[in-house]
Amino acid sequence: MTDHLTFTVAPDQLLGTPDGWVHARDAEGTVLAWTPARKLCRVRLTIEPGRDLGYFLGATCSDGTVGRNYVSLVVNDEHFAARYAASLTAATGLPARLEAVTRPSGYLRRDVPGFRVRVVSSYLADLLRQYLGGDAHHLRQRFPRVVLRDLETFEGFLDGYGDGDGYRSTSWSGRLLVSANVPFLTELARVVGARFTPRPGRPASQLVVADSWSTRGTFQPERHPLQLRETAWVQVHEVRRRETTNKPYTLYTYRLHPHPGFLVNGHLAREPW
Repeated sequence: MTDHLTFTVAPDQLLGTPDGWVHARDAEGTVLAWTPARKLCRVRLTIEPGRDLGYFLGATCSDGTVGRNYVSLVVNDEHFAARYAASLTAATGLPARLEAVTRPSGYLRRDVPGFRVRVVSSYLADLLRQYLGGDAHHLRQRFPRVVLRDLETFEGFLDGYGDGDGYRSTSWSGRLLVSANVPFLTELARVVGARFTPRPGRPASQLVVADSWSTRGTFQPERHPLQLRETAWVQVHEVRRRETTNKPYTLYTYRLHPHPGFLVNGHLAREPW
């Protein structure tokens, strides 16, 4: 019995753990490698690093929505939506297009016209949750450190976030980024070498990013995986021996070549030794 389900195997069946292979009879209290088996048949995306990826992530962090199996952006600015769609396609290869929509405005108390970009892809949705620390909600998302691969990707991220939840100053060279997610802005401030003071009691805080931030030498490239990590770990809560008295069972064994591994209800296993 694991976190997700109960499955039946022979006592000698080998199961994958962080410390190697263990027999099923000895697996209680360990963790097993697991992946949702149904998701293995979906189309994988090839993610292209660069300014388009950074812009797509920045705009999604500011104004986007990550659902169970889709990613969308609904804004009033047609130019912003068009650039978002172009960046999404360039970075992921998924076709994206603009749709004219209307949405209610609490301030105006009427429906206002807008533009929506929406792509259906559970792989992309899971990938964005991985980039953002597991939770894509704007108040809980983490700073996506994958944009620190190179300066071009990070500059694209600043452009995308600034087009969504930011604005350029009219009196000096730079922009202000706005968010109610204080840890997000705190981590971003360290990257650009800026001072950041949260505004307690206010609905949102601001981070000042000067155009000359890159001259401070605070940007350090980091290598993070672009592709989705589809394997997780699940806890084995109990191992129960299945006793039978009246019904006979036949246990078949077989060998797999050249790859001995396979999945049992999503749990990694291999042929017994």
